[in-house]
Amino acid sequence: MHGRAAPIAESACAPLKAVMGLFTLPTTIPWLSLIWLSTVVPAALIALIPRRHAEAMRWTGAGFALISLVLSLLVWLAYDPGRGGFQFIERLDWIPQLGISYLLGVDGISLPMLVLNGVVIFTGALMSWNIEERVKEYWVLLLLLTTGVYGVFVALDLFLFFVFYELAVLPMYLLIGVWGSTRKEYGAMKLTLFLMAGSALAIIGMLGLYFGSGLRTFDMIVLSRSVTLAGDLQRIFFLPMFAGFAVLAGMFPFHTWSPTGHVAAPTAVSMLHAGVLMKLGAYGCIRAAMWLMPVGANLWLPVIAVLTLFNVVYGATIAMAQRDAKFIIGYSSVSHMGLVLMGLAAATQLAMTGAVLQMFAHGIMTALFFAVVGRMIYERTHTRQLPELGGLRKVMPFAAWMFILGGLSSMGMPGLAGFWAEFTIFLGVWERYPLIAVIAAVSIPVTGAYILRAVWATFDGEVKNPEFFKLPRLTWQEYSGAIILAVILVVVGLYPAILTELINTGVQPVVAQLTGVVVAGR
Repeated sequence: MHGRAAPIAESACAPLKAVMGLFTLPTTIPWLSLIWLSTVVPAALIALIPRRHAEAMRWTGAGFALISLVLSLLVWLAYDPGRGGFQFIERLDWIPQLGISYLLGVDGISLPMLVLNGVVIFTGALMSWNIEERVKEYWVLLLLLTTGVYGVFVALDLFLFFVFYELAVLPMYLLIGVWGSTRKEYGAMKLTLFLMAGSALAIIGMLGLYFGSGLRTFDMIVLSRSVTLAGDLQRIFFLPMFAGFAVLAGMFPFHTWSPTGHVAAPTAVSMLHAGVLMKLGAYGCIRAAMWLMPVGANLWLPVIAVLTLFNVVYGATIAMAQRDAKFIIGYSSVSHMGLVLMGLAAATQLAMTGAVLQMFAHGIMTALFFAVVGRMIYERTHTRQLPELGGLRKVMPFAAWMFILGGLSSMGMPGLAGFWAEFTIFLGVWERYPLIAVIAAVSIPVTGAYILRAVWATFDGEVKNPEFFKLPRLTWQEYSGAIILAVILVVVGLYPAILTELINTGVQPVVAQLTGVVVAGR
């Protein structure tokens, strides 16, 4: 059973087919299940390794993270963009009396997110080599969090979707509370309370969809094709469903947990937090809210578009005022995720394609930022305060160039992934809300200002602290992780069609849902 997107011209898919659909994978193998199992199995293995073998735990965690990335890439390469729709479907009855099934599949929206998670967890694993306290528990929780993220991106049963979603969110409390820094208990508690409130809202939307449809099924494909939920009920339940996931995406006014959580989290968790978990929220907005309740979406999306302005402009402005490098990245994420939600709210083909591309580009870019600031700089200098830094380009030139590359992508520099994402979003938003696009453009020079300020304060000028000349050299893990992230930013920047055409195949059915209900007058 495959969901199909609108027909795609062969010429449009030609460049994408240069790297995708080159081979087929055996259909008898449950590839999507193997992806999430490749992180939960090592969590169980690490739990059995004696505590004295910390190095074995690190190699096991990083090795299986690499396996999960390779499996994700294999599925990406074997996906047929010409056919589009959901592929690699896996279905088993789970609790048939309640309409719950084990249903997995990937399309042009979920597949880039799957690869993003693989990249970030592998590079995050490399950045976790310095964890010395309670190594066993750290790796088990990190891998369980990753398992939940993988599961959300492949689940097509709404109940299963929420099971994986909660698995992705809950380990954050312990990961921040135990291994974090800078008011870590406060950051962990604030994050958990906000995300639990968001989950409660999303569950209200899920139950409204389940009972209101009269279908008594959680099958998202069936629900999307047989929308019998009355328009009035959609208008009521869309908002809690969308808002529940938008909390995790950092949407104003529910964004305040995000910068605090970024700052308090250890490096790899910050990378996953900003690089993937916030995208989990935006993905839920698309998959569970907009796709399944298009009537409600058409009512509320204009209001949401206005709210995203606060994210974009306010987030950039507050980032400009920060002195802590991690807070700068945290508020920058609020601003950039505002662009994602703005693209979704515009609900045009172009804007939504840009939004999903921004999810990917920002995920890679932010992971690189936190790898540099959290691992390379803070773990050595024990400070992130801009007035206390300076001249680090002379001490660690590689870290400086990696930060600059991430900064240029954040500023939307042509030739890097961030440019195409933001450019496409602004084009798409202009089609629907030109005034909002104009106001949001204020964030562009502000972003450039706070990035250049951070670069100058951290890396340029004279070395302020003579002790910085004695800092330990970067490790091979740090070099490897940063290079992987940097290469992806450049490759997508030079050849965005490698993702945009794939994303188009996934966005088309959602836009068709939204357009269809407008045409039908529902």
